[in-house]
Amino acid sequence: MDARENWSRSGIGGAPTAFGRCLHGREIYFVLIAFLSVFYISNGPVQLSHYDLGWHIAAGDLIRERGEIPYRDPWAFTLADKRWYNLSWLWDVIASVLYQHTGLAGIVLLVVACGAVIVGYLTSCGLRSGASVPAVCITVFAACLLYPCYEAAPNTYLAASPNIATMLFAVIFYGECLQRRRWFLLPAMMVLWVNLHGGFMLAFPIIGVFAGVALLRRDWANFRNYCLAAIGCVAAIFVNPLGWHIHDGVMATLGHFIQANIGEWRPYFHNMELPGSIPAIAYALTFIALELRYRNSRPIPLEPRLLAWLFLVLGLYQFRYIAFFFIFSAVPMALHVDRLLPERLSRLDIRRAMLAAGIVGVFVLPLSFLQVRPALALPDMLSEEDAGYLLAHSTHSRVLNHWNSGGLLIFRTHGAVPMFVDGRAATAYPDELLRDYLKLVRWDIDAAAWDTVIRKYRIDAVLWVRAHEQLRQFLVSQRGWREEYTGAYMSLYTAPPAPSAEGANAAASR
Repeated sequence: MDARENWSRSGIGGAPTAFGRCLHGREIYFVLIAFLSVFYISNGPVQLSHYDLGWHIAAGDLIRERGEIPYRDPWAFTLADKRWYNLSWLWDVIASVLYQHTGLAGIVLLVVACGAVIVGYLTSCGLRSGASVPAVCITVFAACLLYPCYEAAPNTYLAASPNIATMLFAVIFYGECLQRRRWFLLPAMMVLWVNLHGGFMLAFPIIGVFAGVALLRRDWANFRNYCLAAIGCVAAIFVNPLGWHIHDGVMATLGHFIQANIGEWRPYFHNMELPGSIPAIAYALTFIALELRYRNSRPIPLEPRLLAWLFLVLGLYQFRYIAFFFIFSAVPMALHVDRLLPERLSRLDIRRAMLAAGIVGVFVLPLSFLQVRPALALPDMLSEEDAGYLLAHSTHSRVLNHWNSGGLLIFRTHGAVPMFVDGRAATAYPDELLRDYLKLVRWDIDAAAWDTVIRKYRIDAVLWVRAHEQLRQFLVSQRGWREEYTGAYMSLYTAPPAPSAEGANAAASR
């Protein structure tokens, strides 16, 4: 027997043999999860780029401190009697705990762990559909590289935000419906989903597609199971602190006029970055071409094809849905790729090569984490130095802040500096205020709109992007305001002192 063959079978002390036996048939999971986790960890700073992360951590701190979920916002001065619908309270608490004990690194590792589960589910779905190991490896690797949309930061979809819960549970629901075995667990998982993120409504299109296809096929057993799962999920929605008011919170985001001004709700073409988006565009065009070429192919399950097409169309309309297109297209793409691979390659036993590659990936993981950890930080839009100045000089001011700085202002001052608006949008702020704010967010200054908002809300400080030169000219040159502080990204303008009563009388006497 060849010495190398003898070593590979017996190992040193039997350890390699035991390890190989443990992973037999799971090598593809090992290699995909290892290398994609390296990719996700290397993008840790991008995962933290979401401007709302600050207020989510602060909300978790507030809930833990009070021992209850607040229904009135303690940070802004513009809310009046508006109720705050915190649809992500449980995620906020988890983020708060992780940040307290592990810092931002712990939150990034949570995101990477969720990404690893998604990889595992998609791999399982591809293999169970009948695609070969090479085809599944190629397709899942491509889909899981693309769906986070890291080139479109901060509008990313495997990131440190509650949306990661929707990404994770959407894949779990999809996988369990596709496997048709553990459908009865979906209502229990819905209880978690509904308390983690408002995107739980996506469960119903997923279940609905599977139920609809079962009905068309007159598969009464599965149709009944999907209907029971859907009914259970509807009941599970009400297992949350908001009760039936959660409907109001969801409706405050879906179809609200503010969506037209938030990047992730705008069309794909608005968020498309070149050349970064070229691989995603090539993948989508390849999917369309293969689907049209093999449109009558029976071996490909109908449900994944319908979901992929549905979310491709929705993704072109609103960017946030394009990530689900990559996820749901993984199974049909794997079967299409399997058809195109040479028969010899599709039957090639590459388990040993995958095992070796996976071991390399596992060793690279901690090295990647150590390399990226020093760069983990919240967005630079509002630095600690900026917050320190505001805490020293603006705690009694009514600050009109830029939308993107709101979440960081909450995180760094915890309400000590009264603010105007932030990314919670219609779940926390009145529609009238949001309409007033939207009149201000343009490069060309609408003097009447600015004067009206400043007077209406008694604004005495403006915290805005320093690059907005037109605003600087308007406030400083035309209205006599003072640019009191300038940071790396933000400038603070303060109103001129109001005339004293004696000065006003003297002016009147003249």
